[in-house]
Parts: sequence; structure tokens; C-alpha cells
Amino acid sequence: MPAARTAPPPPVPAPVRTGALARAEAACIRGYHRVTGLALGPYQSAVIRIGFAFTWLCFLLREWPYRRELYGPQGPFSFDMARQLTDGNHAFSVLVWWDSTAWFEVVYALAIASSALLMLGWRTRTMSVLFMIGVLSLQNRSIFLGDGGDNVIHLMATYLVLTRCGQVWSLDARRAAREAARRQVDGEPERAPRDMTGMVLWALAGASLFLAQLLTDDRLRLTADGPLPGLGWGAVLWGLWAVQGLWWLARRRPRGDLHGVLDALANLVHNAGLLVIMAEVCLIYATAGWYKIQGSRWQDGTALYYPLHLDYFSPWPALADLLAGSGVVVMLLSYGTVMVQVAFPFTVFNRRIKNVLIVVMMLEHIGIAILLGLPFFSLAMIAADAVFLPTGFLLWVGRRLGRIRGRLLPTAGGAPASAPEAGAG
Repeated sequence: MPAARTAPPPPVPAPVRTGALARAEAACIRGYHRVTGLALGPYQSAVIRIGFAFTWLCFLLREWPYRRELYGPQGPFSFDMARQLTDGNHAFSVLVWWDSTAWFEVVYALAIASSALLMLGWRTRTMSVLFMIGVLSLQNRSIFLGDGGDNVIHLMATYLVLTRCGQVWSLDARRAAREAARRQVDGEPERAPRDMTGMVLWALAGASLFLAQLLTDDRLRLTADGPLPGLGWGAVLWGLWAVQGLWWLARRRPRGDLHGVLDALANLVHNAGLLVIMAEVCLIYATAGWYKIQGSRWQDGTALYYPLHLDYFSPWPALADLLAGSGVVVMLLSYGTVMVQVAFPFTVFNRRIKNVLIVVMMLEHIGIAILLGLPFFSLAMIAADAVFLPTGFLLWVGRRLGRIRGRLLPTAGGAPASAPEAGAG
């Protein structure tokens, strides 16, 4: 008789995760999908883009008559001194490549153009890189001309490259929305447009990098210390150029694996960059507040009295004298400034208190701009504070501005409040 066949053992059921472990696993999955599936804070990143581009543009236009003395070949900080400095601190500046007035004028004009186009949101990926190059080149050419506002712009210009800051309130978003509407009307399948403008910009960027690599006396290095130890600015710029080419290829197949991977990575980098910007703002206020606490003039409440009597920081002497004439007001403003700056990093997780402190700090910067004559520092800090503004408030402001624009330009087609970021070149 044949041997009896034994039945296979029943499958062992997978262990069921319950309690805290299951909740932790579900939270990790939700967090992963949130940071990779969506670029968070689209309106906050758009406000940061507009604010810093506008601030830098206004600064460049104001300093236009004195540009050569401040950052150009006619300045007291000579070309040789600038080259020695950048060789020592590994700072990036295209103005140390050639000692030429024509080259300086080209760089200055490109800095103005990139600031204006980034503010409008035209080809934001390319313009954010050019904006960063313009900011770093001019500020690192003459480092002794900067102040706190310049330092903030310096940092944020680098962080903006990491963000998808053209998702809303940009010409890129308008172009993407119009293309999607046209495909829906025509019944065309989902596919990216040919985008000749983006291809031309990408080709020009690659040609410019190639020429700079050949003609700059090893100033665009690949492995020298740059933004990170052992990583040169040449490697960073070539890497950004290559990623943009991959993104263009991925957009040709919106439902392909390459597009999904790159889109998830872009969202992840954007969210990380936005987190870094928030942490940077908190760090700025925390360090400023804690350093003030250590000063004797801030401890006795008289710190604001002295800058109000400096000619360099008194554009309105009568107003400064009126404010400084009240000891109680000076004391309240001195102590209030310290308390707000120290407390802000600890209140970012409380929506109501955070919103109140943001309003207080923005009013403080407006007062600094008027009383001390530091408009660009104040504009830079207000733009940085905007990262914490609530989305509902930004949407309300956008609707109000849209109505005003509709009244002034009734024939202009308005861009939608939210649209996917276009694949800018």
C-alpha cells in the first residue's frame, strides 16, 4: 500500500502588532508618505521666495550708482585681496574669476535680472540657482559691507535652491495650470509639453559651466572645500545641472518610475529645506536674545537709548529724540525685545502664541526700518518670519491681492491660487 500523505502544516499567522508598536508603525508610515508625497508649505515657501528676491532686488537697484565702489574694481577692497580671501575661506564668488569692469557689470546685471524673475516665479529652479550665485558672488567679493540682513539673505539664498518655491503665486504655476486646462479641453493624455525655453536654458547653463571650468584658472573646483568639506562648488553646480536634466527626462513620462522617484526626492529635499529655514529663524532669534541678556545695557533697560542718538542710525532725528525722551518707553521696548526673541523658539508649537509673536516681531522690524534706517535688514527678517505665517492668513491675503489686481487689470487672467509646480528649466 502506498504511504499515506501527510497534510502540510498550517501556515503560521504573522504576529499581530498591537498597542504602542502598531501606533508607532502607523505614524512612521504616515510621516513617510507625508514628507515624500507632498511638498509642504507651498504658500510659505512662495512668500519666502518673493520676499527675499524683492529685498535683494531693491538693494541692488538702490546701490546701482555706487556698485563699482562697493563690489566692483573701484572699491577699496581690491581684486587681489578678494582672491586671497576666497582662497583662504573657500567662499564662492564669480567676481574673483576675472578682474574686468565688463565682467562685473555682466554679473551685476544678471543678479538684478535673476532677482526679478525669481520674484515673479519664472523658471524658479533655474532662477533660484542664479539668484544664489548673484548673492554669494557680490557679498563674498566685499565681505566688510554686509550687516545682519545681508547674512540672512546669504543663508536663505542657499536654502531656496532646495525648495520647490514656485508651486503657487508664480508664472510657473500659471503656465502649468493653463497647460493642464488645455489638455483637459482637448482630451489629450497627460504628458509634459516640449518646453523649448527650458531646454535652451539648460543648454546655456551647461555651456556656461563648461566654459567657466576651462577658463577660470581652477576657480570652479570639484573637490576643494566648498559648501561642504571636500565638496567643491563645481561639483554642486554640475550636480544641480544634471538633476535638472534628469527631471526633464522624467517629465516626458509622468507615470514612469523615474518621475515618481525624482518627485519623491524633490518633496523630501523641499521639506527638509523648509525645516532648515524654520530652524535658522529660531536660531537667529534665540542667539540674539540670549546675547542681549548678557549685556549690561539690556539688563538695565537702556540699550535702545544709545543707537537712537547715533547720527548713522538716525534718519529721523526728531522722531528718535521723541522716543528716547521717555525712559519708560525705552525700558519697555528694551525688555520686550529680549523677551520676545528668547521666547519665540519655545512657542512655535503653540499656534496662537506663535502668531501673536510673529506680529510683534514684524512690527518691531518695521520700527527698526523707520527709526534706525535699516530697511533691507527689516525686509529680510520679515521675509524670514513669513515662514511661520498660517496658511489661512496667506490665502486671505492672496484673495485680497487678487481682487485688487482684478480691479486694476480687469482684462488680465488671474493665476490660480494653487497649481502644481511647473518643470522649470
